[in-house]
Amino acid sequence: MATRKTPPRAVSVYVAGIRLFSRATGLLAPDLLIRRLDPHREPPSPAAVYAFRLFGIRTILLGLDLLTNRGERLREDLRDGVHGIDTATAATLGLSGRLPPRSAALTTLISANTVLADTSLANSAKGKRK
Repeated sequence: MATRKTPPRAVSVYVAGIRLFSRATGLLAPDLLIRRLDPHREPPSPAAVYAFRLFGIRTILLGLDLLTNRGERLREDLRDGVHGIDTATAATLGLSGRLPPRSAALTTLISANTVLADTSLANSAKGKRK
């Protein structure tokens, strides 16, 4: 059975969708996400609210870049490695016990999914240049 590669544009729209939805929630409703990560703390830490909003707007802008940038600029966006750092941070928080295991696994998986999609998109774009 032949495999069909996902077109790079479709992958970038998929990744942008993940970023925009998840981070818009972090920006607009950080308490909701914080309660999912740390259900035993009431009220949520002001530092956590700040962090969700800070990373929320950053990732929304990165998602918008994926929807609007093309060519070399898009490849540069994908090579930045920002989401690899997010994945490593989520995993480290889990391994150190600062996040419950389930929350750490979920946040690491979501971040890793974005990294894999970015890598796939970058590799597809690289192949087109040859």
